[in-house]
Amino acid sequence: MSSRPTTRSGLAIAWWAVLGISALLLQAIVRLLPRALEPVLDGSLDAISALAYVASIVGFAYTEGYRGFQRSFSPRVVVRSFALAQRRGWLVVIAPLVAMGLVHASRRRLIGSWVLLLAIVGLISLVSMLAQPWRGAVDAGVVVGLSWGLVATLILMIRGLRGDVPDVDPALPDRARSA
Repeated sequence: MSSRPTTRSGLAIAWWAVLGISALLLQAIVRLLPRALEPVLDGSLDAISALAYVASIVGFAYTEGYRGFQRSFSPRVVVRSFALAQRRGWLVVIAPLVAMGLVHASRRRLIGSWVLLLAIVGLISLVSMLAQPWRGAVDAGVVVGLSWGLVATLILMIRGLRGDVPDVDPALPDRARSA
């Protein structure tokens, strides 16, 4: 398990990793929010689509927000950002990618992270083909899930800096663990 950074440069590195990811999440939230609100604002929701809208929000809050971000992704981001803050080197430049597990990770974490990223891109393409209000329902759920993830990541980062570091495997490459 990684310990929290204590030097100014270590803190800056860890924050760069977490805030870089936070900026990506916030950008996606801001981009999707108008589409998510469109069926609500234009009054196109009937009883069935309103039920789908609410179900999407609840479903994504649980699966993406709680299970995906709060229980898995966000704790690993914090621990990986702390590990990078101790290691330093050229990887600092791409700290958000390292914290997401897209580079400098165990083989299993690299495969899992890249497969998940490609699956998300594929799902984005499919959802963009949906008509309103169905697209708005999915986008509303995604906005809630991403917002949950953003808040969870920042809260876990602050807790980690206060000493309550998440107890998760940073999934670093074997050679990095022994270095």
